[in-house]
Amino acid sequence: MKVALLQMAIKEGQPDKNRQHLLELLDDDVTLNQVDLLVLPELWDTGYALADLDACADENGREAQEFLAELAKKYHINIIGGSIARAHDGRYFNTSYTFERNGQLINCYDKVHLFGLMGEDKYLSAGDSDSSFLIDDILTSQVICYDIRFPEWLRKQMAKGAKLLVVPAEWPSARISQWKILLQARAIENQAFVVAVNRTGQGLLDSFDGHSLVIDPLGNILLETDDQEGLSLFDIDFSKIEEVRGQIPVFADRRLDLYEED
Repeated sequence: MKVALLQMAIKEGQPDKNRQHLLELLDDDVTLNQVDLLVLPELWDTGYALADLDACADENGREAQEFLAELAKKYHINIIGGSIARAHDGRYFNTSYTFERNGQLINCYDKVHLFGLMGEDKYLSAGDSDSSFLIDDILTSQVICYDIRFPEWLRKQMAKGAKLLVVPAEWPSARISQWKILLQARAIENQAFVVAVNRTGQGLLDSFDGHSLVIDPLGNILLETDDQEGLSLFDIDFSKIEEVRGQIPVFADRRLDLYEED
């Protein structure tokens, strides 16, 4: 699977400008038609303009869905659309949409763990369902940013047999070393590939410097981007997963009888 990781700077609270900028970044790259999966960063449409969601959130995600579906069809590419600010019944969600090459929506995931340090818990509602789907016959799970600090949540999803974990994020520069360590740990303990896409640029409260990653099931960083905008491509060979899982069968060796809370 050839994946494309799109880092981009985000204009806070300006979804129209961010959609246009995203198109400009994609149009600058002539290789996109050769890619199987495109991954975008978290909240690429609004950034963390949470106090302005009344004005900029996407009602029921309609505009984002239409925009991403057209991109999928145009480039004949699977898309995990990072996440967007979605309005629904007077509440707001941090929502990710996944589309197949034909523009068909195949997954919707609302961020489950809300990050109080950036005010998410004051403005957003948490999701309550997991995220598991097929991309070109590869079972994939997807979470968003802060979710990676909760390994029990990821293990619940990855234990279904997923070979790929995708993580869109807006992870601040000040904690980028933790970003790498946490993602490497999630790859190792789930014996899966991890594709994680971070934003760049200056936000309202924090700066972001990319460092998007592709990590193999042994925790090796195969690709690490710099702090610049643009597409980065990588070919994932999923045959390595069977080798790793065969040597250390952690899923078979789990003691589920001991893990239930009293």
